[in-house]
Amino acid sequence: MPADRLHLVRHGEVHNPDHVLYGRLPNFGLSVEGRGMARQAADHVHAWERPISSLVCSPLQRAQESARPFTDLFGIEPLIDERVIEPTNVFEGKVMKWAVMNPLNWRHLRKPAVPSWGEPYEQIIARMDAAMTDAWTRVDGGDVVIVSHQLPIWVTHLWVAGEPARHDPRKRRCGLSSVTSFEQRDGHWVEVGYAEPASTVGSIDVGAV
Repeated sequence: MPADRLHLVRHGEVHNPDHVLYGRLPNFGLSVEGRGMARQAADHVHAWERPISSLVCSPLQRAQESARPFTDLFGIEPLIDERVIEPTNVFEGKVMKWAVMNPLNWRHLRKPAVPSWGEPYEQIIARMDAAMTDAWTRVDGGDVVIVSHQLPIWVTHLWVAGEPARHDPRKRRCGLSSVTSFEQRDGHWVEVGYAEPASTVGSIDVGAV
């Protein structure tokens, strides 16, 4: 028997005082506030009183740190899965508001539907679907938690909803430490819930495009 429900959890706030687009860069861990957000997300899932059979997370530091409260509450060590990692991005390491003002960078903005500045949306969706399906079928009942990143979670939502992957990054419904829940019905993913349990007022959220 597969899982009962799957939750895509976004990581908490990252310590990023320079507001750089950190992408897959190393050494970007959670801020003090971000650790609190991660705990609030875990507490929110724990309050449902649903058994958690598996915990999966991206290999990036901020995702692994956001998975720790789930380990503390549910006693499950995370399985690292490269397929739920942040996408690649040509603006990595730059401050976005300055990068887009440089004419040398405009060529990267030519095809937003792909997008031309990073990993294609289609590829992100395919790897997320594969990771979710493997996690879903690997357990014998219970729920699965996958700690990932904003863009992979958001384009997965769009794909499941039957909407185009092209979107305005400023309008994603995927807050820090948010929880987007899915079930698989007749071989298809169905979104069954979305929650933002963490207090994010005043947070910095500029790490990816």
